[in-house]
Amino acid sequence: MSGYDPKVLGYLGRALSLELSAVQLYTTQARLLANWGLDEAARKFQNEAVDEMQHVERVIARMLAVGVAPGASQLRATQLGPDLQSLLEINFEFEHELITLYQDAVRHCVAVGSKNDAQFFQSLLEEEQQHATDLSAWLQQLQSQSAEVGKVNRDR
Repeated sequence: MSGYDPKVLGYLGRALSLELSAVQLYTTQARLLANWGLDEAARKFQNEAVDEMQHVERVIARMLAVGVAPGASQLRATQLGPDLQSLLEINFEFEHELITLYQDAVRHCVAVGSKNDAQFFQSLLEEEQQHATDLSAWLQQLQSQSAEVGKVNRDR
């Protein structure tokens, strides 16, 4: 482990903290949605939690592979909202935080010539970008539905 880039180790530690926070966030929000009777949305959020847990497992495996004991520094407080749209907005922002972390990690790894680490972070980056894209599409769908309901109500 000696000589391993300390900045890469820092990115791995932050990734573990944020990915564990994402698992907590999506799991909590899935339960909240189930309590509201939004079972389909709850299932989607639970699936997101599973995806994020797979990221946790990959980060832990990477840390072990480079000889570091995994340790998340601090979990983020779970944010809740009054409705599905607000939860999606919270999650979209959270995904962008992960995207920014992974973009920074990829840039650093490329700059220092750490090809394997760059590939590792790039794969996580692409998956988080897909999560953000999916959340954005879902938000747009909800906003379109809300606008349509508003238009029908105004036309009455």
